[in-house]
Amino acid sequence: MDNTLQKRFWEVDAFRGVAIILMVIYHFFYDLRSLGIYELDVNSGILLIIGRSASMTFIFLVGLSLTLSYSRARNRTSGNRSLFPKYVRRGAAIFSWGLVITFVTGTLLPRGTIFFGILHLIGVSIILAYPFLKFQMKPLFVGLAILFIGFFAEGAYVDFPWLLWLGLRPYGFYSIDYVPLIPWFGLVLLGVSAGNILYRGYRRQFRIRDLENNPLVRLFGYLGRNSLFIYLVHQPLIIGFLILGGFTNIDFIPSWF
Repeated sequence: MDNTLQKRFWEVDAFRGVAIILMVIYHFFYDLRSLGIYELDVNSGILLIIGRSASMTFIFLVGLSLTLSYSRARNRTSGNRSLFPKYVRRGAAIFSWGLVITFVTGTLLPRGTIFFGILHLIGVSIILAYPFLKFQMKPLFVGLAILFIGFFAEGAYVDFPWLLWLGLRPYGFYSIDYVPLIPWFGLVLLGVSAGNILYRGYRRQFRIRDLENNPLVRLFGYLGRNSLFIYLVHQPLIIGFLILGGFTNIDFIPSWF
């Protein structure tokens, strides 16, 4: 077997690690405001830039990483056996974690329940992106079209909640994490296109200085490879730290309802 198929691309893991660090930073300041510890505007300025950069980078890398996974699996698989079931299982697993987040936030934060957050998006996107994984330009054009539609659908509202996953919200809807397919699946497809151009055939198509053994890059890479676990545990750890540190107490929970 080609040894290159055993190798990970350190820069992809490192960028994902940077994105998860930015997400943790944003959520730390978000929690400071939500718990009434410190009054901050997390919807503008540098904090908005940090939050959006984290989300956009993470979601873009979902698409790019899918192409790497697909190329590696295709090169390892003989014949024309479909890989679709593999991606259905992977997408369903991540979507299931999203449902856990829905249950927890629905129990603790009914007013801000996460019905379709970033894990829901990633789970569904892994399945929906499968038909595009072998192409370079098709996902680019479709992704741009979805982003274009999303730009005009931003202020669209409906009288029912059944299309929240798509991007159509009822009046008064509020969620602490809302990442619908329109426009965010478009960014996933841009990542798919970039992956098939920059890493065609599971080989880097550009030159880059080798920083794989740099201690900081290795740290970012480690965080990137464990980004799902970090995403699942970072909020309980932040809130636990703030409570144990005496910055707030458990009485904050009713105030969030």
